[in-house]
Amino acid sequence: MSEQAPGGRLFTRRRRANVEGGRQHRHEVKVSPDEEETLLRLAAEQRVTIPRLLVESALASGETPTERRDAMAELFTLHRLLAAVSNNVNQIAKATNATGEVHEDLRATLNAVRRVAQRIDQAIDGLDRP
Repeated sequence: MSEQAPGGRLFTRRRRANVEGGRQHRHEVKVSPDEEETLLRLAAEQRVTIPRLLVESALASGETPTERRDAMAELFTLHRLLAAVSNNVNQIAKATNATGEVHEDLRATLNAVRRVAQRIDQAIDGLDRP
């Protein structure tokens, strides 16, 4: 199953990729109103359809492909944030070395570094789910 949707949109496909010969088997599942509410919430959180959620959950050994896709997207986002923060740190270091004075944005930049580090820790913890 490809994680890339047609048109080059990475990480956005709601439906599963087509398979050769199609899917020949169909299953009907009846759920209570509470179960339906939970399924709707989980499907919305993972940005997939309920049938896809049920199939992935049932066939997954550990994490579903959707959860893996979401983790990869979060790691790409964190990579971009880390690059931006690193650029700020380098600019502040260059200015500090040139003038000998501590730049006024140092505290805000260091707080941003801490926030990115916490998000990285949370992303790693999320990968460690049973």
